[in-house]
Amino acid sequence: MKASEIRELLKLLDQPGVISFAGGIPDPKLFPAGEAAKAYADALASPASASAALQYSVSEGYPPLTRWIAAHMAKLGVPATQENIVVTSGSQQGLDFAGKLLLSPNDTALVTAPTYLGALQAFSAYEPRYDTLRPEHGNRTPQSYREAASAAGGQVKFAYVVPDFANPTGETLSSEARRALLALADELDIPILEDTAYHALRFEGANVPSIQALDVARVGSLDASRVVYFGTFSKTIAPGLRVGWVCASRALIRRFVLVKQASDLNVSVINQMVMQRLAETRHEALIEAAIKSYRAKRDAMLAALAAYMPKSVRWTRPEGGLFVWATLPESVSGAELLERAVREVKVAFVPGGAFFHDGSGANTIRLSFSLPEPAAITEGVRRLASLL
Repeated sequence: MKASEIRELLKLLDQPGVISFAGGIPDPKLFPAGEAAKAYADALASPASASAALQYSVSEGYPPLTRWIAAHMAKLGVPATQENIVVTSGSQQGLDFAGKLLLSPNDTALVTAPTYLGALQAFSAYEPRYDTLRPEHGNRTPQSYREAASAAGGQVKFAYVVPDFANPTGETLSSEARRALLALADELDIPILEDTAYHALRFEGANVPSIQALDVARVGSLDASRVVYFGTFSKTIAPGLRVGWVCASRALIRRFVLVKQASDLNVSVINQMVMQRLAETRHEALIEAAIKSYRAKRDAMLAALAAYMPKSVRWTRPEGGLFVWATLPESVSGAELLERAVREVKVAFVPGGAFFHDGSGANTIRLSFSLPEPAAITEGVRRLASLL
C-alpha cells in the first residue's frame, strides 16, 4: 500500500495564493448545509427517532434509504429491489469490498490506463496484477488476457471502469464500447465493476445508458447480470456523510453484506437518515445546481487552455464531471512540472503517472475545475501555460 498522491496534494489547498486544480472534490458552496442541519435535528427530535439514529442497525442499510436507492436505480433502467442494494461508506468502501471478495494474490484485474487511483489503491491491498483495457480502441482477445493471467499464476477476476466523465480523463465510454466490454466479460466469464461517481454530472450531449442497464436489458434481470454498480452521493449531495451503495445481483449482495458485517457493521445510521431526507427532498435540485456551476467552470478551463497553452499540449473536452486530462510533450514530466508550478507560479495539479498501473503516463496531468472560480481557473491556466 502506498500513499495517495492526491490525498497528499490536498494539503496544498491550505497554502496561501495557490490556485489548485489538484483535488477532484466537490465545491462546498454547493453543500445543503441548512437542510442537513434540519435533517439532523429532526432525526434527534423524538426519543424513538433518536434511539434509532444513534443505535447499531442492519448491515444492508437504513431501509427507507435502500428503498429510495432501489427506486432511483429503476429510473436508470435497472429494476432493483432493496435486496439488490447494500449501503457502503462511500463507493470507495465498495471497491475495497470487491477486491476482498474477488481477488487472490496474483489474480488479474483488468483496468484502463489511466484509471481512478483510489481503485488501484483499493485493489492493490489484495496483491493482484493488472492488465490493460482499451474499450474505445479494441481490447485484446479474451484468450490473450486469459493466458497472461495464467502465466502470472492466477485468473482474470474482473474488469473495472469509470464509464462516465472518468476520473482522471473526463472521457465517457460510448454505447459501442460498453457493449464490447460486456462481450469481453462474457467470454472471460467475469464481472464488470462499474464506478458511476460522476454519472449525474452531465453538462451536454446525449445520455448513455449504464453498463448495468445495458446488461439487464440483454439478460432479462438484475439477478442474471454480471455488472456490479457502485453509486455514491458524494458528488451530488455531500461527501462528508460518507454514503454510497452497491447494486448487483442478490447472490453477490449477500456476500457484500458478509464483508460489511466483518468490516464496520453498518454505515452511521444518523448519516443514512439525513441522506435519505436530502435525497428525497433535494436530489434533483442539487444536481441541477452542480451542473450549472461545474459547466461554467469547465467552459472557463477549456477556453483558457485554448487561449494560452502551447500547441504541443493536448487535452480532453469532457461533457460532464470534474476533470480535464492534458498530455504534455514527451520530454516534460508532470511530477517535475508540479514541483516547479507550486514553487514558481503557485499552481497545483495532479501528475498523471499516478493513474497508470504500469508506470507510464509521466507526461500527463489531471486538472480539476471543481473548486476554483472561473476567473481563478483562467489565471491558473495562464500561469501554468507560461511555465510550460
